[in-house]
Amino acid sequence: MSVPIRARINSKTKIDVLIPAIEKDLVTLPYVIDAVRKQVKHPIGQIMIVSPDRPRMRNLCRRKGCRFVNENSVLPITKRNIRYRSKKWERSGWLFQQLLKMSGDNLGNSNYFLAIDADTVLIRPHVFRIGAKTLFYCRNWSQPEYFKTYRKLLGRKAASPSSFVTHYMLFEKSKLRRLKRVIAAKHRMSWYAAILKKMDRTKQFAFSEFETYGNFLYANNPSGVLLRKALNKSLSTNIAQLSPGRRKTLARKYRSLSFHKRKGYARSKKR
Repeated sequence: MSVPIRARINSKTKIDVLIPAIEKDLVTLPYVIDAVRKQVKHPIGQIMIVSPDRPRMRNLCRRKGCRFVNENSVLPITKRNIRYRSKKWERSGWLFQQLLKMSGDNLGNSNYFLAIDADTVLIRPHVFRIGAKTLFYCRNWSQPEYFKTYRKLLGRKAASPSSFVTHYMLFEKSKLRRLKRVIAAKHRMSWYAAILKKMDRTKQFAFSEFETYGNFLYANNPSGVLLRKALNKSLSTNIAQLSPGRRKTLARKYRSLSFHKRKGYARSKKR
């Protein structure tokens, strides 16, 4: 927390970028990709779009110089194997994209990867590694069920004073693998099966990959992480209608903007 980010606005740590997406995200996804290239002050390897195999998504990847990854090739399970819904809501796709992010250690060539939601646009410069420490952008509220699931999975209470659920996060592959090994060993099943078993799927917000990974790192080495305010702003406007002047004004107060989909979107990001 004592290291001023503006004093070290560039990092030599090479990272890949992972963005789970579906066709409804095509409204925002080009802006997300452009903002990552502009605002992430790391050498960037691959930008990987993990998505259903659709022509429009493949075309976007070609146009933007990104790697297309068929989401059904990443895990032994697919969205069809997940039942997370009620009569009022459908969250199976939302949960599946979290498991895809947690599988990013099997994709790309860098030791680190940035996972970012397909509706969140960075509007200020970001670094995610300062020296030997990982920088997390945090907020001061979360969903109580996230912590209940964390405790069931890892057998201890979440220790961080802040919430890690802020639409993007840098993962270190070796530490992500360790987290998944710990979960699998404790529950004697695959890490993703343990998550599906231990979360309360009658609750609409029952698991967070960001909360789980962030608290795991914080619990094991709190001095190895840096926490800063996320300063995210949610907007209901169409991103194409946001003028450069308005974006510049918002950047004085916020680091990122999230353009959430309309009510009924299966992968709602109200987190």
